[in-house]
Amino acid sequence: MSTMNTAGAGQVHVVDHPLVQHKLTLMRQKDRSTNSFRRLLGEISMLMAYEVTRDMPTRMIEIETPLETMQSPVIEGRKTVFVVVMRAGSGFLDGMLEVVPGARVGHIGLYRDPKTLVAVEYYFKMPGDMHERDAIVLDPMLATGNSAAAAVERLKETRPRSIRFVSLLAAPEGLKHFHEAHPDVPVYTAAIDRQLNEHGYIVPGLGDAGDRMFGTK
Repeated sequence: MSTMNTAGAGQVHVVDHPLVQHKLTLMRQKDRSTNSFRRLLGEISMLMAYEVTRDMPTRMIEIETPLETMQSPVIEGRKTVFVVVMRAGSGFLDGMLEVVPGARVGHIGLYRDPKTLVAVEYYFKMPGDMHERDAIVLDPMLATGNSAAAAVERLKETRPRSIRFVSLLAAPEGLKHFHEAHPDVPVYTAAIDRQLNEHGYIVPGLGDAGDRMFGTK
């Protein structure tokens, strides 16, 4: 995994593991079926979960193996919440929960106004004990950065212990905008593509992640 800083002084971690990059290449192909796209997204999210949670704190406990007693590490009792940015963020969730099955799940419903590209909120639901939780925000496409920045701004009102943002693809423009708004929130992504087109889509990209995941247009 490589790490860099954006113009907004925020940190970006690119998950460049060969398995992640291979599966991402398959997802980019325009003739990939909906079923295959969903499956690959779930597999990538599971692989990325290992990187996102790499620095979880641990403590030593005493256990008994079949041969002897030993000191061995376990994750400290920190609470995690996966925050799904609807609707495409739901495709990331299953793989993440495979790795961290005890996590709670929150939802933020946003849609992008097709004319202004500004994010509009229509739903917000979080666990009640957010101040005790580390929040991991899930949204496959960090394009303009408007939705991502709005989601994190709303999430900060609940005062979680920490926030991380996870995307499948990111555009330089989106990263810049996001970290100008939230320089304290690290971003984890599988790739930073070239740019946005005139419609605000990431290019070369993979199209609209939500449409491809749900088979809609």
